[in-house]
Amino acid sequence: MKNQTYRMTMLFDFYGELLTDRQKEFFDLYYNEDLSLAEIAENAGISRQGVRDVIVRAEAAMQEIEDKTGIIRRFESQRPHLDAIEAAAAEAKTINYRRYEDPRLTELVDLIQTEVAALKD
Repeated sequence: MKNQTYRMTMLFDFYGELLTDRQKEFFDLYYNEDLSLAEIAENAGISRQGVRDVIVRAEAAMQEIEDKTGIIRRFESQRPHLDAIEAAAAEAKTINYRRYEDPRLTELVDLIQTEVAALKD
């Protein structure tokens, strides 16, 4: 993956709901809100090390799930293929518009584009 923050954000997007409320809160504050460990600790009334321990456990839990399921790995490997399908559909739509003006072909291309967009979400 690209970098540590990106990797952690992806893990959180996919597996964040499996964390405890405290893990979710601290993880979100640290990675998404860019608060320091000291700031989170002060707001939570615990030590900086206590915050770090919660975040490290959350990271480890999500990484373990990813190691077992590989969902993010598969998601990332599918993205270039979906992009290629999307580009081919757009090109087919353009060719149809310029040469054939077949309404059924337009419907099929629109369906392909809708399905690709759904898979990307």
